[in-house]
Amino acid sequence: MSIVNTDNAEHYKWGKDSDGWHLLKSEELSIIEENVPPNESEERHYHNESQQFFYILSGVAQIEVSGSVYEIQTGSGIHVPAKEPHQLMNNGEESLRFLVISQPKSHGDRVNA
Repeated sequence: MSIVNTDNAEHYKWGKDSDGWHLLKSEELSIIEENVPPNESEERHYHNESQQFFYILSGVAQIEVSGSVYEIQTGSGIHVPAKEPHQLMNNGEESLRFLVISQPKSHGDRVNA
């Protein structure tokens, strides 16, 4: 057992300038903290097996799920079932920080939509 945080977790970059940190990385469960700067978004996609829960730590997220757009405020979250096309966006003026919890892990289970 060890304490994990963004200082010691496995880090990766995505998009233009977004960051992710693997806080927990196992076959059955993935917990990632991500930081998305203003006006950046991920590509629309879905997962065949993984369900996900997005929990907003700071900022405001817009998440499109199967054609409906949800605005998620700090301290709130949304569940995205497997096979549901979705896209997370930061249309705000401040950085967006959130946790994405995937069960099972979502890496290797992503299909562009």
